[in-house]
Amino acid sequence: MAESLRQKVVDLLAAEKGIDRSKIAGLLELARSRGKSFGAVLVEEKVVTQQELLATLSRGLGLPPINLSRYTIDAGLAEVVPERIARQYRLVPVSRLGKRLSVAMEDPLNVLALDDLTMLTAYEISPVIASGADIDQAIVRLYQRPVEQIEAFLESVPEAAAEQASKEEEVVDLTAFGMSLKRTSIVKVVDLMISDALKGRASDIHVEPYEDAVRVRYRIDGALVEAFQLAKRHQNAFVTRLKIMSGLDITENRLPQDGRFKVRMEGKEVDFRVSALPISFGNKMVMRALDKSNLSVSLDQLGFLPSSLAAFKKATGRPYGLILVTGPTGSGKSTTLYSVLNQLNDPGRNILTVEDPVEYQVEGITQVQVNPEIQLTFASALRAFLRQAPDVVLVGEIRDGETADIAIKASLTGQIVLSTLHTNDAPSSITRLVDMGVDPFLLASSLIFVAAQRLCRQLCPRCKVPETPDPARLKEWGLILPKGAQIFTGKGCPYCRKTGYRGRFAILEAMLVEDKIREMIIAKRPPDEIRTYAAGHGMKSLRQEGIEHLLAGRTSLDEIVRVTSEE
Repeated sequence: MAESLRQKVVDLLAAEKGIDRSKIAGLLELARSRGKSFGAVLVEEKVVTQQELLATLSRGLGLPPINLSRYTIDAGLAEVVPERIARQYRLVPVSRLGKRLSVAMEDPLNVLALDDLTMLTAYEISPVIASGADIDQAIVRLYQRPVEQIEAFLESVPEAAAEQASKEEEVVDLTAFGMSLKRTSIVKVVDLMISDALKGRASDIHVEPYEDAVRVRYRIDGALVEAFQLAKRHQNAFVTRLKIMSGLDITENRLPQDGRFKVRMEGKEVDFRVSALPISFGNKMVMRALDKSNLSVSLDQLGFLPSSLAAFKKATGRPYGLILVTGPTGSGKSTTLYSVLNQLNDPGRNILTVEDPVEYQVEGITQVQVNPEIQLTFASALRAFLRQAPDVVLVGEIRDGETADIAIKASLTGQIVLSTLHTNDAPSSITRLVDMGVDPFLLASSLIFVAAQRLCRQLCPRCKVPETPDPARLKEWGLILPKGAQIFTGKGCPYCRKTGYRGRFAILEAMLVEDKIREMIIAKRPPDEIRTYAAGHGMKSLRQEGIEHLLAGRTSLDEIVRVTSEE
């Protein structure tokens, strides 16, 4: 709620309801701490009902209120007001008559929003007042592609096998204009699915054939959610279309295949990496969205706590040495390393990477993809890199002793070497490398920083509410919270697709390798001993980092327990 409208609400409440201004000041502070609008907090604290708030605003501003939950919005209005604008200004078009467009707004005093709408639509804008919750739900109904719409398209598809669609343009256009050029068919159904997944911030699309149906799921914030199901009769057409887009062999149904395709949507291009896996009931297709905009994220934007961020930056500022990021698949290791490369990428440095596969093409960086069939491995690529006079080297993953040995020797000869390793915590990485055959003395000389990383789901800012933790559960999980600590959980709302979470951030166990730890590495001390020393000298465990984010209201207790282990 913008400042002008907030002040108007304050004045109206003081005048009409006789509410003391000192109490209003407390409510304003509560709204800021919860990250919610002032109006939403007034309703939550039962100062006024939603209806009373709208009626008060209506009288004070001279604008009519509207109950969007009882209002059917013409689907054609979605093409008049872009979704980006609707979400940015929290508004939704409700009707048009001649050159006049009625728009429901939570903040009808937002002059910037009204000016932008006038310029974009060429309509005269007539604002009406609606609650923020009603507007959120109306945006979902108007812009997100419902399952019913996809099913309606499927009804128009013949029961026969796939359309004989030739391989079309290299980039699939998912704008409203681009999709309208295609006839109503399985082609459009696939386009709608991809568009819906991207609008929902999905990182993956899973198409899974079963005996009597095909299930489609999206991975959003690390968790799979079911989107819709296809009738079995549409399976061949659907999978064939995906294979054609991805450049796969549509006649091969016995062997796994890998492909790629690119889509254009809302002014940006998104690459998809596709995997087709033969299973009992057909081909399971998994499409991973590779959004290049993630590459521009700096270390400061990944959500690290200040102490961990400072340790990471100190390590990347060294002239040479080995930096490791560890964690399971899907913990954001690659994004973190790309953020470091983004920070180091300048014309004065020669940066080389060897990856499996190369997911993002980055300007200014030389990238090599491994190919074991021709003996191009991580180790052989690294050997070649050392003859290219690199300043920074990224190794996608240290998988064996040979790769580890060359990476460490490279870091000792004047290069920064970045890589990943699959271990559960930072100190275990040392033992893992020694077990691979790395000389402890060389490891102690080269290793400068190890980070264990996890991704936590962030609470939805629009539906998070205070939670009182159960003491029995805290004891069971081995958690101790400060006395009087305030924590939150997510109720679920249309904005977060009823999950209670929207977005993710990284938590980090950051271990700078200093002299005492080097001595412990050479002496082959066990990981628990190294952990105890590091914890006593500034290293925070993943669980400790998670609790700090929990107390800051960024995530929930359940999420911290899910992604971190008991100390």
